[in-house]
Amino acid sequence: MKKRILNYIDKTNHTLLENDPDTDWGNVLAEHLNQISFFQHERLVHLIVTVTFGLILVMLSALLLITQEAGVFIGVLLLFLIVAVTLVFYVLHYFLLENKVQMLYVLYDEILQKKNEEGN
Repeated sequence: MKKRILNYIDKTNHTLLENDPDTDWGNVLAEHLNQISFFQHERLVHLIVTVTFGLILVMLSALLLITQEAGVFIGVLLLFLIVAVTLVFYVLHYFLLENKVQMLYVLYDEILQKKNEEGN
């Protein structure tokens, strides 16, 4: 997903910068709104997964505090570490998606401005 959103942003920036008079800004705008929709959905899914992993991490933390047996404690600790590392990567990916979707909104405004200039 990271590669896809970065490629799409580069492609859109290139379209905006080349300023081709034959560009149909209405179609570009419609496609851009479609892409925003896809990336917003992906962002929502990753938010749900990230929050779920965060809740699991909190539950494992509580379990670590109340566990008395050494064998169980080690197992829970190992699971805690796995979930914590996974959560770090989910947070980083969600952060990327959030920032890039915000960038898509800026590009939307630029495309809309081009479309309005074409109509005048």
